[in-house]
Amino acid sequence: MSGERALLQRLIAGPVSGDTLARENGETRAAVWKRIEGLREAGVAIEARAGRGYALAQPLDLLDADAIVLAMPDAARARLARLEVAWSIDSTNAELLRRETPRDGVAVLLAERQTDGRGRRGRHWASPLAANLYLSLARGFDGGLARLGGLSLVAGVAAAEALRALGLGDVRLKWPNDLVVVEDDRAGSEQALRKLGGLLVEGGGEHAGPVRAVIGLGLNVRMPATHGRAIGQPWIDLAALAPGRLPSRNAIAAALLAALLPALEQFDRDGLPGFLPRHGELDALAGRAIVLHGGDGDRAGTALGLAADGALRVRLDDGQVRAFHAGEVSVRPR
Repeated sequence: MSGERALLQRLIAGPVSGDTLARENGETRAAVWKRIEGLREAGVAIEARAGRGYALAQPLDLLDADAIVLAMPDAARARLARLEVAWSIDSTNAELLRRETPRDGVAVLLAERQTDGRGRRGRHWASPLAANLYLSLARGFDGGLARLGGLSLVAGVAAAEALRALGLGDVRLKWPNDLVVVEDDRAGSEQALRKLGGLLVEGGGEHAGPVRAVIGLGLNVRMPATHGRAIGQPWIDLAALAPGRLPSRNAIAAALLAALLPALEQFDRDGLPGFLPRHGELDALAGRAIVLHGGDGDRAGTALGLAADGALRVRLDDGQVRAFHAGEVSVRPR
């Protein structure tokens, strides 16, 4: 771990020859090449330039726990129980689920790389090294297991609002747990919803008592082309939304946490109702023709926004208006 990080920090400082790297680290050129190849396999684009040596093909910055905490406003910082940055981990959600949830405050874990990143319904989440944000929060809530269903909506609202406040594009929400950008053609008509990020809520507890929840956020910041080609749906990253003016990942993480921590506190205190109008302003599906994929087949209809409990209201093509919950269906625009 420390060797990978040190090598990346050296490359961030500028191009460096293989001879220099070998001399500085007391290694052979072959050993240096092997470590460079390991970073490339992990998703870091590194070029070998004649006369200059090894160089990063695109900008890169490393996460720093202290920098993230210092960039957060005092009110949000006061809600932290702890914040850590792991180098490589199977899944930030899985790791927080293995740990005790703090009695007070929120535990936050970020990672530079996930080896088994997961999305909704167990789908693989592309998690290359030092490219995106993989962030999970663990917190206790009152009110029983039924409340967990609204958490991905609340976290989505907070995350989308934070990114929009940073000027990072017209980020919107696709029910139940995706951050998306609507791609328009030249005539201005809506086309694909390009996925920018996703949320995954896991946890457990008592049916009508205290529960623990882990809220995971995966956000595409600067997705390497090698990993992007393997993603099986339209996607986008923040680098494409804000070319030449992308904040550091530490600044983005701090802004997200500054929005997420008070939102979770408000949800614990007041529930979902206060977030529904905010979700409506960000809803990428409202009024759109959609297809619902469920265990009993596909249904076509038009999305009508959210019900009071966070379910998706749909006018089916046969005229019925029904509400669907996140565990029942997945949704695609027609």
